[in-house]
Amino acid sequence: MLEAIRCAGMTKGDMKILYGIVGEGMGHATRSKVILDELCAQGHEIAIVVSGRAHAFITRQFAARPNVTIEEIHGLTLDYDNNELDLSDSVLQNLKSAVPGLARNIEVYREIAERRFRPDAVISDFESWAYLYGMRHHLPVISIDNMQILNRCTHAADVTGDNSFAFKLAKWAVKVKLPRAYHYLVTSFFFPPVRKRRTTLVPPILRREILAAKRERGTHVLVYQTAEADLSLVATLKTLPGEFRFYGRRGATGREGNVIFQPFSETGFVEDLRTARAVIATGGYSLMGEAVHLGVPMLARPIQGQFEQELNALYLRKLGYGDVTPTLSREVLEHFLARTAAYEGALQHYPRQPDNRILFGCLNELLANIREGRPPADRLRVSAMGAYESGDDEN
Repeated sequence: MLEAIRCAGMTKGDMKILYGIVGEGMGHATRSKVILDELCAQGHEIAIVVSGRAHAFITRQFAARPNVTIEEIHGLTLDYDNNELDLSDSVLQNLKSAVPGLARNIEVYREIAERRFRPDAVISDFESWAYLYGMRHHLPVISIDNMQILNRCTHAADVTGDNSFAFKLAKWAVKVKLPRAYHYLVTSFFFPPVRKRRTTLVPPILRREILAAKRERGTHVLVYQTAEADLSLVATLKTLPGEFRFYGRRGATGREGNVIFQPFSETGFVEDLRTARAVIATGGYSLMGEAVHLGVPMLARPIQGQFEQELNALYLRKLGYGDVTPTLSREVLEHFLARTAAYEGALQHYPRQPDNRILFGCLNELLANIREGRPPADRLRVSAMGAYESGDDEN
């Protein structure tokens, strides 16, 4: 149940903010754009450090802004093979790029120092360079991402039970990523009890195109799958009734039977999403949050070895918003599509938000506290969804 919102006032636009964006997966970049648009509108001076594919996206969006500078840094990358994380190849590729990557990151450090940019605060979307800069200079670091829900909330055994080792490993990896931050804003469509201090759950960060979209149920199914995923899916879809609009297969266009390969278009994707009967995709958080917000049932096939995706999908099932599967067989797809009406019924009870005011209210309160030199708050005055429990003494 959504509590009454008591938004903090907009902060004065006189702060200098270092903003770090991890480049692995575009979800980090798209939600950071929403936050950066708000910070720019408030007049803050922002230095963005960003790696990977996200750099080109962020540069297109913000290079012309007079109060923004952008630096490309080196970040870790992950390799996948047939819908599974290839850990050995990922380690090898990152070792190969470690030396030039470190040199680049040192160069960026010097460039920021030479510009005499002295941040008042650091915001990190699961990005380590900005976080370490903040720790080195004794600056307050605000963490904004969905990953911290693994470590900073309590999860029931019926969600994590069969994956206890994978859950513990993922939880540890997240715990050591950004420890001792000033505050953690954790974005989520599910709201387990918070177990740690300085932690606030907020609804999904949604781009304006999704917020403006109106749900109108059609008959097609939207499929999102990268080129590295299961190559047999198209053949399976062709044996099923109905139309499948397929995104993510690089270079594929045209039609194969009832499967239509769609070139990527933000406008086209949002249109197909808001009118879809259902969505079939991986367990990526951004698309899942958008589907839940719009009330579109989703079948998630998480990338193996990515427990964060598995957790998203397990909560999707637990809440009745869709289902999770390790394989996309004909039987699994038929069972899911036969139950879309039931999933839509459950989605009617999701407390969707008309905008991002909860997030912006929380962020404004944190920045105001930092400006006034206040210690980090265990809870923010801006109300958010979810049950809150007393945190322990851990950071």
